Amino acid sequence: MSLVTVGSVAFDAIETPFGKTDKIIGGAGTFIALSSSFYSKTQKIISVVGDDFPQSMLDVFAAKGIDLSGLQIKKGEKTFFWSGRYHNDMNSRDTLITELNVLEHFDPIIPASYQGAEYLMLGNLSPQVQRTVIERLEKRPKLIAMDTMNFWIDIAMDELKKTLALVDVLIINDEEARQLSGEYSLKKASKVIRAMGPKYLIIKKGEHGALLFHGENTFFAPALPLEDVFDPTGAGDTFAGGFIGYLAASDDISFINMKRAIIAGSALASFCVEKFGTEKLLEISHKDIEERIDEFISLANFDMLQTA
Repeated sequence: MSLVTVGSVAFDAIETPFGKTDKIIGGAGTFIALSSSFYSKTQKIISVVGDDFPQSMLDVFAAKGIDLSGLQIKKGEKTFFWSGRYHNDMNSRDTLITELNVLEHFDPIIPASYQGAEYLMLGNLSPQVQRTVIERLEKRPKLIAMDTMNFWIDIAMDELKKTLALVDVLIINDEEARQLSGEYSLKKASKVIRAMGPKYLIIKKGEHGALLFHGENTFFAPALPLEDVFDPTGAGDTFAGGFIGYLAASDDISFINMKRAIIAGSALASFCVEKFGTEKLLEISHKDIEERIDEFISLANFDMLQTA
């Protein structure tokens, strides 16, 4: 089934304890689209870049089957740029530079060929932009998933709540869930957040896995222990892309299939962090992903021995 991704296509400059980069390709929309392309073969992206964005990367998107009709290229303007430095624990970071550039006045355009898409993934952007995309679709998708972050919770809570009321799945981390709900217990937080609109809530816990909540059902997916984590920047977006791509490809939004989709997303995210930026996602194959998923299954699979 067709999938539309909305999110930034950008430049990043990253510094971690393992090294640093000059400008590399980044952005939520980039990681989501590349990740979901391993599953969904009819996907489209809505974003904006400047004319400084390399044609070579646009060619990579096209080769992955990503429709670029909704990607605006602004002549004479610059692409969004973010630079950050990670601390030794790789869980916290400092923002060094943020240049909104073309993203500052981004007005999403929905090409006619994008209308009728069954799945919509709203990457981290202002809730106003996210809601604009929903409102400009002639037909509501079968499933709308959304990511957000603490920045929008801080400065645009009212707008965020309006957008949350329109989506089916919210994907956030544990810190954001506590901030959004005002509850420390993630189980209590999930109830507060789902009352805002999303029927499904995914709470990412980084190296400690992810939780899925729906009704009275809860599922926990472990994170795969890795020897080296070089760059966690795109991990959350890669997770979201794998998740929504798997759902779109299987066209099954049952709770049981969402469990599978979370494992698919987790497997892809575990690859993403192994190199800087999108490098690892451009190297791996379906066979690599299936083998990584088998590792996840082995990690969490066990039998309880019965005693007399």
